[in-house]
Order: sequence, then structure tokens, then C-alpha cells
Amino acid sequence: MSDGLRVTIADFRAAGICPRARDLFFVPHGLDWRAFVREGIPAEELLATGDARAAQVVEVARGRQ
Repeated sequence: MSDGLRVTIADFRAAGICPRARDLFFVPHGLDWRAFVREGIPAEELLATGDARAAQVVEVARGRQ
């Protein structure tokens, strides 16, 4: 189910993951870091990776809605 939520760099920062997000999360999952920084990323796309950190960041993003 799509709720249209886009996760931003601010959400990664709020989750305490930002300093290493590119190397720990985006590169290993083949996600485009530069596009993410510019536009954010759909929460569904993060959750589809199955990464526990993705779920953590999406929850932070949902909390700001």
C-alpha cells in the first residue's frame, strides 16, 4: 500500500544513520545516493530492501507527518 511518503536526508539524520548512510545503506542496496539527496526516496523502495535500518528510518519519517 502506497502512502506516498518520501524519506529525506533529514530522516536519516534524525535516525542517527546519516554520516554513513551512503556506504552502509545506499551502495550495498544499489540505490542512487545523489538522486536521494536531491529528491528523497519513496518509503516503499527503502522497505523493499528488507534492511532493518530502512524500517527504522521510515518510522522516523512517518513520525514527522
